[in-house]
Amino acid sequence: MTNYEFIRWLTYPIMPVHLQTVRQHIIQLVKQNSSNKKVIDVLDVGGRKSPYTIGVAANITLLDVPQEAGIKEDLHLGFTTAILATIQKKRSNIKDMLIQDMTQSTLEDASYDAVVSVEVIEHVEEDDLFVKNIAKVIKPGGWAYLTTPNGDYIKNEGPGKNPDHVRHYTKEQLQTLLAKYFDNVEVFYAVKTGKYRVQGLKSYKFNKPVSTLKSVLANIINRFQSNGLATSSRRTAHLIAIAYK
Repeated sequence: MTNYEFIRWLTYPIMPVHLQTVRQHIIQLVKQNSSNKKVIDVLDVGGRKSPYTIGVAANITLLDVPQEAGIKEDLHLGFTTAILATIQKKRSNIKDMLIQDMTQSTLEDASYDAVVSVEVIEHVEEDDLFVKNIAKVIKPGGWAYLTTPNGDYIKNEGPGKNPDHVRHYTKEQLQTLLAKYFDNVEVFYAVKTGKYRVQGLKSYKFNKPVSTLKSVLANIINRFQSNGLATSSRRTAHLIAIAYK
């Protein structure tokens, strides 16, 4: 474990609920998939620095599109050579890092035990091809884990529209898309939205202790608020999907 990974591990309990939830799910799925002490290979698609797979007991390959000037650069999306070099120094579970578009994948079929793609698919124009290529690289018996905004409650339209989001899926739409390429698909709701979630997403800054404390407390409250919401579409921020081959 590197110093960076240790610090991240210490702070996860006070991080936003979505991050905590996703990490817990991924860690549990990796444990279930591991056998005979074999370290599984996980492809992390579109996660860039991906805090979701830091410290996870797997061989992680990070894959993202090249960072381009414009919205992607403004929102810190995609990879640059500088980002790749920094990640390699900070993380101990990185097996490989690829600059590639998953809709134009050149990866071999059945080359990974699992794929993780967190808050990515809503950015992808060719979502059907994206999911198809994800399914192709997963070995038989493997799984894909995806999250995306909850389109049953959060509509991406009007003044609040996110310019980098192509669409927000309803639960039924995401289920239908994934079921085209996976044998078993489970989609559920997660993370209570509202003022505490919004406050908790604000950055922690040592020079703003009051604001930081408010964010920490907000995340603790939001964690309790978010219990038992798997079937509740109202006032939930995310969809989470687990798809098995």
